[in-house]
Amino acid sequence: MGKRRGRPAAREGGWTSSRGGRSSADRAPRKTVAERLEAGEISRDEAVEKAREVVLKTLTAAQRSRRELEQSLARKGYPEDVVVQVLDRFDEVGLVDDATYAETIVRTRHAERGLARRGIAAELRRRGIDEDTATEALDQLDPDDERVAGARLATKLITRTRTLDRQVRVRRAVGSLARKGYAPGLAFELVREALAAEGEETDDLDYSED
Repeated sequence: MGKRRGRPAAREGGWTSSRGGRSSADRAPRKTVAERLEAGEISRDEAVEKAREVVLKTLTAAQRSRRELEQSLARKGYPEDVVVQVLDRFDEVGLVDDATYAETIVRTRHAERGLARRGIAAELRRRGIDEDTATEALDQLDPDDERVAGARLATKLITRTRTLDRQVRVRRAVGSLARKGYAPGLAFELVREALAAEGEETDDLDYSED
């Protein structure tokens, strides 16, 4: 009976497979596009085309702001001058349009999630929309519409907690509305109205910021 083969011995620099392959520890880190461009492994035109394909793929999945696309390409190792050239072209043809993107966010967040102006403004900032563009998009929100949306949301929140103590219901509902961007005072008012609508006593409820 032949001798049983043992595991391959470790060699300096990492394990070597029986086929002579290199281990993951031996592999050099993958070069970024900027490094390949600097080393002459790809041309600038090729780097631009690769960046263009990345942006097209991203926009096919979902609309993005210019700032979000800049950050995405930077993380993938594209040099700044290539990023600017590609995104300028997308701007020119209207495929990257922060104003339209901001308006879409305002409409959907208000209609689908019941977010107030302040809550939507915070999301626009996170997505890299500049202040002027964000303000213009937010101007499409009517204060009365915001209150109606808040009242509808308050009613849903109160309805879900009918078995709980009244103070707990108030605290949870006001907190939920505040997280959606409603001012605490307005949130409390809307919750108290929702409670009154279902027959709860609310005369003894007072708003406190504490």
